Amino acid sequence: MLVLTRKSGEQILIGDDIVITVLDSRGDGVRIGIDAPRGVKIQRHEVLRAVEEANVAASAAALPDAEDRIKALLAGRALPPEGDKPAS
Repeated sequence: MLVLTRKSGEQILIGDDIVITVLDSRGDGVRIGIDAPRGVKIQRHEVLRAVEEANVAASAAALPDAEDRIKALLAGRALPPEGDKPAS
């Protein structure tokens, strides 16, 4: 990881066509501006992580017995019909 110290108004260049500009620094926050080609994805890490976690949760909710079915497969047991819980 490259660590740089920049003052307000200073820039960082990434490749030939991405420019990061420090706009403001207050307390523990820094405002930055990013100038990049339209095709470059720019996402906040915490937002991307929240979307991924929501997708995993939605997938698990859609298949509530998936864990039991996988355990049964690994144990070599016959699978119960879809939607039924295996006998304990």
